[in-house]
Amino acid sequence: MQQLRDIHDIQSVPWWPLAPGWWLLALAILLLAFALWRWRAVLSLRIPIPGLTLGSWRWDAAGALRDLRRRARAGQSSKTTASELSELLRRIAMARLGRPACAGLTGNDWLDWLERNDPRGFRWRERGRILLNAPYAPAGQVSDAHLLDLIEAVEGWVTTREPTTIPFRWFRARASSGV
Repeated sequence: MQQLRDIHDIQSVPWWPLAPGWWLLALAILLLAFALWRWRAVLSLRIPIPGLTLGSWRWDAAGALRDLRRRARAGQSSKTTASELSELLRRIAMARLGRPACAGLTGNDWLDWLERNDPRGFRWRERGRILLNAPYAPAGQVSDAHLLDLIEAVEGWVTTREPTTIPFRWFRARASSGV
């Protein structure tokens, strides 16, 4: 009986150094993260995520603005870019605030309305006059940098969400009246 001894447990497997499979998994995750970061602009609006933006006017408008910016940088004539931007801005404004609010406006009335309703406070009266004049101006009179600034201003109409006021209308009315 003295020759019998207790059974010894197997030593536990250390967690460090990691097995080669874990290193490969970490490398694959890093490569995937880099690829997502590198192509984030392409993925942000082109891959439909159900429930978020699929089928909305914002989705289509953002795609049209990206395409217009790309063509403007590629050398499209400034007259063409300005007329397409003007048409796109009017469509976005109607989608955002309704056709009766802005469909019949032209000239300075249109610029005044844009300035009053711009979600980011862009000065359309001063800086947006190019939308009225560029389609009729001689070639080369409109700067591409100015048009790219206007495209960014129009992106504000697409990316800025309307404040949700409907559920809190009753509360705000009572709070402002002092009741």
